[in-house]
Amino acid sequence: MLAAGSRNLTQGFPESGCEVADIFRAHGHEYQMVHPMPCAHRRVISAIVNCRTQEQGGRIERCDRCGFQRTVYNSCRNRHCPKCRTMAKARWLNARMGELLPVGYFHAVFTLPHEINAVAQCNKNELYTILFRAVSQTLSGFGCNPGNGLGGKMGFILILHTWSQVLLDHYHLHCVIPAGALSHDGSRWIASRKRFLFPVRALSRVFRGKFIELLEKSYHTGKLIFPGSTAHLRTLPGFRKLIRQLRSRQWVVYSKKPFAGPEAVLDYLGRYTHRVAISNHRIIALRHGKVMFSYKDRSENNTRKIMTLDADEFIRRFLLHILPGGFMRIRYYGFLANRSKKKDLSRIRDLLVCTYRQPDTKEASVSALMLQLTDIDITQCPACRKGTMKQIGEISPGLTRNLLHTPKHALHHNSS
Repeated sequence: MLAAGSRNLTQGFPESGCEVADIFRAHGHEYQMVHPMPCAHRRVISAIVNCRTQEQGGRIERCDRCGFQRTVYNSCRNRHCPKCRTMAKARWLNARMGELLPVGYFHAVFTLPHEINAVAQCNKNELYTILFRAVSQTLSGFGCNPGNGLGGKMGFILILHTWSQVLLDHYHLHCVIPAGALSHDGSRWIASRKRFLFPVRALSRVFRGKFIELLEKSYHTGKLIFPGSTAHLRTLPGFRKLIRQLRSRQWVVYSKKPFAGPEAVLDYLGRYTHRVAISNHRIIALRHGKVMFSYKDRSENNTRKIMTLDADEFIRRFLLHILPGGFMRIRYYGFLANRSKKKDLSRIRDLLVCTYRQPDTKEASVSALMLQLTDIDITQCPACRKGTMKQIGEISPGLTRNLLHTPKHALHHNSS
C-alpha cells in the first residue's frame, strides 16, 4: 500500500547508495512467502540480487605495473536488471548506427486506455502482441495510402513500455519513423511532409479500431483468460461492455516534429530502448520498510517529486512489468525489418544520392564501449593510473569465501 503521498522537491535529491537489488535483499524473501508468483518472477529477483556479486562469478585482475589487484564480478545480463542495461544499450546502438538514413525522423507514441489494464496483466503475451500488430498495421496502412502524402513502404521501430513514472500500468509503444517511404516498385524515395507525418486524430481512430478488432478476435478464439477480478469479462455481455467502454474513449496518439538529424535519433533511442521500470539513480532511500524514489509528475509539467511506498507495494509494482519469456519488446517493420533492410536501405541510399558513409559497426569490446559511453578507461589501473589491468584468473560462480585468497583449484589461470 501507499505509505505516504508524493511531495514536491524544493532542493536537489539526497545522495543514495540504495538499489533495486537492496530492496529485494531486504524484503524479497518475505514478499515471496506471502505472495504467490510465477517462476519467471523468482528468476528475475534472483538475477537482480546476485548481479555483480560472487554468486555470478568473475575474474581477478592485476596491474602490470604496480601489482594492484582487484576482483571484478560478472553481470547477470537479465533484461529487467537496472545495472545491466547500459552495456546492452551501447551494443544495440552500435548496431543501429549503420541503419540510419540522412532524413528526418518522427517520434510517435501510441497509448492504450487504462480500461484494458486488468485484462493486459492477465494476458501479457497476447495483449502486447495485439498492441504491436495494431500499431504496425495502422502505420503501414497510412504509409501505403497516397492520400496521406506517401504511398509506399515505410520503415519504423516500435519499442514497448508498460510503466508510468510511479510504476503503475501504462501500456504504450514508442515509435521511431524515418520521414518518408520507398515506392512499391523501388524506383523512388517519397519524402513526407516536413513538420508532421500523419494527422494524429485519424491515427487514433484507426489505431482504436484495429486494436479492438484484434482483441475481439482473440476473445472469440479463446486466447484470453479472465481470472479473479476479471471473471465478469468472460461472459459475452461482460466483454461487450468492455468493448463499448473502449470505443467510447478517445485514444491517445502523440507525435513530435522530426528529430534534428540522425545523431539526435541515436540520442533518443539511447534514452528509451533499454529502460527498465525504474533505474537505480531514482531510488532515494530504503528505511523502515519504506522505499522513497523520485518521479516526474506529468500532470504538473513534469515537476520532480518524491513518492514513498511500502516495500511490498514497490516490489509488486516492479514485478508488474516483467515481460513474458522470449517476448521481444523492440521490433522492426517495413524497410527496417530484418528480412529486407539490407537490400531496402541500400536502395534508399542510392535514391537519395547521399554521401553518407556507413560506419563500422563491428562488435566492440566492453572496454571500448565503456570508453565511448563514459570516457573512462576501465583497463587503466585505478591505483597508479599508468598500468593496465590484466586478468590473472577466473572465479567460479557461487563462491562466497575471500576471493583474493581462493584455493588454486577454484582459479583457472590464463595460459598467457
